[in-house]
Amino acid sequence: MSIWEVILAFVVVVLMLVALLANVLVLMCFLYSADIRKQVPGLFILNLTFCNLLMTVSNMPLTLAGIIYKSQPGGDQICHIVGFLETFLTTNSMLSMAALSIDRWIAVVFPLSYHSKMRYRDAALILSYTWLHSVSFPIVAASLSWVGFHHLYASCTLYNKRPEDRTQYVIFTGVFHTLSFLLSLIVLCFTYLKVLKVARFHCKRIDVITMQTLVLLVDIHPSVRERCLEEQKRRRQRATKKISTFIGTFILCFAPYVITRLVELSSVVHINSHWGIISKCLAYSKVVSDPFVYSLLRHQYKKTWKDIINKILKRSSINSAALTHESHNQNILQLNE
Repeated sequence: MSIWEVILAFVVVVLMLVALLANVLVLMCFLYSADIRKQVPGLFILNLTFCNLLMTVSNMPLTLAGIIYKSQPGGDQICHIVGFLETFLTTNSMLSMAALSIDRWIAVVFPLSYHSKMRYRDAALILSYTWLHSVSFPIVAASLSWVGFHHLYASCTLYNKRPEDRTQYVIFTGVFHTLSFLLSLIVLCFTYLKVLKVARFHCKRIDVITMQTLVLLVDIHPSVRERCLEEQKRRRQRATKKISTFIGTFILCFAPYVITRLVELSSVVHINSHWGIISKCLAYSKVVSDPFVYSLLRHQYKKTWKDIINKILKRSSINSAALTHESHNQNILQLNE
């Protein structure tokens, strides 16, 4: 193995460990907190977490083996199953992010009618569509034998080995990425930009009220005035940072891989194998960032996993105290004997 391959293998191992820990923590928060389970977005986050966990335990280990051994890990049947899952899970996670953006758009732009427009039944219908949409492409690819081990990405994924199917495969790949990556990106940009517009409008209203109050309070201390102005600035930047994170991580993680897959269809451009694996690792990094972007850094999830940790530590401290007390009693009995 070259130094590049060692580095890439190490990166995949780190991504696997962090993704497994973060997504399991999100799942624990969902199971522990009744409030999270009651919320409609919790269904979308649960579906996204399920896709991320399955991707972590199925696709990442085989990619790691492909990097190390430079050949197909396992038999053809295992590779076909993993390639099928890779296509399904990637599409499903993209559409789940689009569904979360639609939920936020309805909640912010139509707050009074949110509970009537986004119910559990509506969320279940959206999830049913995401599953149907996501499973249709790998079924077509598997039926046409377009799933296999791709050396460029060191993974089991969409791959056409027959030159006579080149035209059909090019059309299929273009339609697949248009209706998965591009569609999700358009939905993300449309919904979150609408949310940002509403957030900025409310910030301007609050700023006007704040400035009017500061003008009226002529005797206010300069430090208080500065804190108010700083809070205004943070308030304006908060929504922009969040929305930039949602859209930015989606583009940064998926765009290099999707563009590489499209450029690969051209026989003119040669793609370096190291770049192919790097683009695949960037796509895997979305599995790592999703738990933090959509769940763990939110106040409700922070409180929940802190409660879980405190409960575990409290239980372990009680058990250790009980064991210490029991051993102390045994020592006293032994001395009495």
